[in-house]
Amino acid sequence: MSLKEYARKRSFAQTPEPKPDQPEAAAPAGNFFCVQRHHATRLHYDFRLEIDGALVSWAVPKGPTLSPAEKRLAMHVDDHPLDYGNFEGNIPAGNYGAGSVMLWDRGTYELVGDLPAKTQLERGDLKFRLHGQKLKGEFAIVLMKNRGKGNEWLLLKKKDSFAVPH
Repeated sequence: MSLKEYARKRSFAQTPEPKPDQPEAAAPAGNFFCVQRHHATRLHYDFRLEIDGALVSWAVPKGPTLSPAEKRLAMHVDDHPLDYGNFEGNIPAGNYGAGSVMLWDRGTYELVGDLPAKTQLERGDLKFRLHGQKLKGEFAIVLMKNRGKGNEWLLLKKKDSFAVPH
């Protein structure tokens, strides 16, 4: 998904959300991640990984978990600009995503395996290790093939020293 779709859905004269500053390809690849608690139409958590100059994003209705026994639905949504990783505030009524946004967790991540993030995403199985304030350890986000609109993924916690029992 591109930042063009993110920008198309917003009126930046009405919302405090950050505008995309640069073309996605111009920014160097990084390893930032964040989770934002977003109380819009429904409360959910936006899980974001910095990949190829943008925040690749999933809406996780129940939020991330540290329990390997729990699978969390993660709906792939539009990429967001890198500056969105620091955004907190209220998106005014009448605007796309209207409601409160609070930074719930942030940190860095590293890929697990030899393949680049984009390749892992294309095959529908992205593995990474989070170094956040709340979320730590190995996770995977896996595409649910032949389901719905094609944007349904699962966010999974792997069994490691940071896992907590169900």
